[in-house]
Amino acid sequence: MASQAQQDMLEKIRTQDGFIAALDQSGGSTPKALRLYGVEESEYNGDEEMFTKVHEMRTRIITSDAFNGERVLGAILFENTLDREIGGKSSAHFLWQNKNVVPFLKVDKGLADEQDGVQVMKPMPQLDALLAKANAQDVFGTKMRSVIKLANPTGIKAVVEQQFEVGKQILAAGLVPIIEPEVDINSPEKAAAEAILRDEITAQLDALPDNVQVMLKLTLPNEANFYKPLVDHPRVLKVVALSGGYSREDANAKLAENSGMIASFSRALTEGVSAKQSDEEFNATLDAAIESIYQASRT
Repeated sequence: MASQAQQDMLEKIRTQDGFIAALDQSGGSTPKALRLYGVEESEYNGDEEMFTKVHEMRTRIITSDAFNGERVLGAILFENTLDREIGGKSSAHFLWQNKNVVPFLKVDKGLADEQDGVQVMKPMPQLDALLAKANAQDVFGTKMRSVIKLANPTGIKAVVEQQFEVGKQILAAGLVPIIEPEVDINSPEKAAAEAILRDEITAQLDALPDNVQVMLKLTLPNEANFYKPLVDHPRVLKVVALSGGYSREDANAKLAENSGMIASFSRALTEGVSAKQSDEEFNATLDAAIESIYQASRT
């Protein structure tokens, strides 16, 4: 039986306007995220100091008055963030208890080498232990990313089958998976890849039992409302969009054309905020970013 907190989180995601903040840069993407935030690699030594710096960045975002459950439905965290505290509580508990923001956890271990025009996820032998840790901290759902570069039917089928196979393991642990088969925005075959992807996802959704729902995280499509059949699918709780390298302005404009899709932006959310800003500047910049993404997510 789902806990009261889980039921409240589900209701929030299902019914409230807003978007999901992707605060889950990890491993190889962390130095770049820090650099964009104004922290150079010369300012830290080794992974531990790097992750402390990025936790300081995330803490500053999450504790800002601009960041709360009125406009931000959820936030995706990296495992290292889950292991750290904000305001004397575990990060996930602080998000939900202090900010009314639903916590999600990134669970994938990165991408395998490209094959058949795609990158599937690396194996996740420790997934059950990670899901148990997430449950202990009242995390609502998970996120895992694969990448599609070409309109290769074999590759795209492999990506979607793997995503749903792992998704079922996550559902069995009582969590809601965000299934993320990203289509590279620079793909020369983007529209064709999206058509294959939509068919493969639909087939997997149709095969799920009646009583379960998943979330989807998809690249903003070339054709507006292309994923509307997935938004309306009874097995789908929410379809969220990744910014995928588009600027915030471009991502918001594209998102506003897709009714029922909401944002789950990472770099496009933190664009413009800097470690060197005063709290007043930082909060004003973050507030404007959150408001623009919130409005684009309401269409």
